[in-house]
Formats: sequence, structure tokens, C-alpha cells
Amino acid sequence: MKQKVVGATAGRGHLRGWVALLVVYFVWGSTFTGIQVAIRAIPPLLMAGTRYLLAGLLLYAWVGRGRRWRPPGWREVRSAGLVGLLLLLGGNGLVSWAELKVPSGLAALIIATVPLWMALLGVLFWKQPSPGRVGWLGVLVGLAGVAVLANPGGTGHLNPISTVGLLLAALLWALGSLYSRRAPMPTDIFLASAVEMIVGGLGLLVVSLATGEPAGVHWGQVVGTPLIAYLWLVLGGSIMGYTCYVYALKVLPTATVATYAYVNPVVALVLGFVILGQGLSPTSALAAALITLGVVLMVSGPRLADRRRRLAAARST
Repeated sequence: MKQKVVGATAGRGHLRGWVALLVVYFVWGSTFTGIQVAIRAIPPLLMAGTRYLLAGLLLYAWVGRGRRWRPPGWREVRSAGLVGLLLLLGGNGLVSWAELKVPSGLAALIIATVPLWMALLGVLFWKQPSPGRVGWLGVLVGLAGVAVLANPGGTGHLNPISTVGLLLAALLWALGSLYSRRAPMPTDIFLASAVEMIVGGLGLLVVSLATGEPAGVHWGQVVGTPLIAYLWLVLGGSIMGYTCYVYALKVLPTATVATYAYVNPVVALVLGFVILGQGLSPTSALAAALITLGVVLMVSGPRLADRRRRLAAARST
């Protein structure tokens, strides 16, 4: 009976993990468009910092209301804070900054390289199994897609410095995601998300203040569509999307969660075309196909390699 209860609980957790991942698929795909609309009126780091700080405080207040939870220890707060700095200050902060000069759909395509960086970092620093020949082929194909996308002569409008910033954002996001799976984190998923967003938001605000962003804000312009986009980023992208991502990382394999990277760009490209009127050049379309194919191969690689190892072991016995 106990085994049945444990199995049923694990099954429900797995199902909830997939529901959370579906939210990440579509909600986070929309945030690239939301960011590009919001930064029309609010400087990027200030926008991202206030967005995450507000979302983190709201989530923290909700966690403490009417619930019994153990306050996290210093080690847990430190780990969650470091994850917040890597994912939000480094990852999302650079994305918000880069979208000043890069269309939202193309930014999403470059961020789609996160699983490729996860594979490389996992093998090099976390002693994860090699993704196999198919996986490594996927890494090469995906990076080739980035090279095509980053070629100024091919796209005609992709800023090279912003492209480097987006690649660094993807690298930092992959690093933070891998670290969060092994670090001592708060056991409550919502509490962990709140701490990460508060620390990451504060980090973004410090950098924003240091660069003098607030002086350039015209508050009279923060109305209408930019305000709607900002509120969506707070409620949808931060509270709902980020919390679902943290939960999915806890209950689903990393390779499975990483599949969000080739759904988000599709959503971002469609919304960029419908809402912002952004087109897709033939060169960008080629890059999109290469990056998507690379991520699919990389995610599939470890499974194929594991199946090959099991077949070889079965033959040897």
C-alpha cells in the first residue's frame, strides 16, 4: 500500500511538472514581446529590476499568509540569492538590455541556445554523462545557427554587441539552472522563487542606479500598452512563469525542461510578427531552423546514448 501511495504521489508530481512546463512554454515565449514593449517607456534594467522585486515581494507575502513554513537558513538564502543573480541579473537583465537593439523573436532564438550551454557546462563541471554523438552534433548545429544569426551581413540589423550579450545571458541562465538543481535551496518552491526574484531584482536595481537609468524615465509615457506589458511581465512572466520553471526543474529531468527553449522562440516570433510587425528574413529563418534542429538533437542525444548503452550491456550478458 505504501508503495502505491508513493507511486501515485510521484505520478501527480510528474503531471504537475508537465503542466508547469506548458505554462513556461507559452508564457515565457510572450515575455520577449512584453519586454520589447515595456522598454519603450522604462529603461531595461530598471524595468527588469522593479519587475522582479515587485513580483518577489508579492510572492513572499503570499507564501507567508496563512501558511506554516520554515524560514530558510542562511545557506539556503545564499544559494537562492546566487541563483537569482545568475538567472535574473545576468540572464534576464542582459536580455532586456539587448532587446533595445535586437528584435524580440531573434533574441528568443539566441536564448534558445540555453540547452546547448547546459550540455557543455554539465559535462565540463558537473560530471554529467556525455550527450552522445547525436547530442554533440546538436551542439555544433545550434552554434552554427547562432553564427548565421550573428552575421551582420546576413541579417542586416542584428547588433553584434547585443548578440554577445544575449549569448552571455544564455550561458548565465544555463549556469544558474544547473547550480539550482544541486544547491541547498528552500524546500518551498514558492519561497525559493520569491527569494531569487527579490535578490535578482535588487541586483538589477543596483546596476540600473549605477548606470543612471532612472534619470531618463519619462513617467508620463508609462501608460497604455507599455504599462499593460509591464504588468504582464510581473504577474505572468515573473510570478507564474518563473515559479513554474523552478518547479519543473525540481520534478522533471533537465533535458525535458530544456525543451522550453525551442517552443519559446516560435511563440516570440509569432507575437513579434502579430503585435510588433517584425518580419523574418531568409537568413534569420535559416538560423531559426538550425538552432531549433540543434536543440532537438541535443535534447534527444542523451536518451539515444543511454538506449545504446543499455542495448550494448544486454548483448554482453
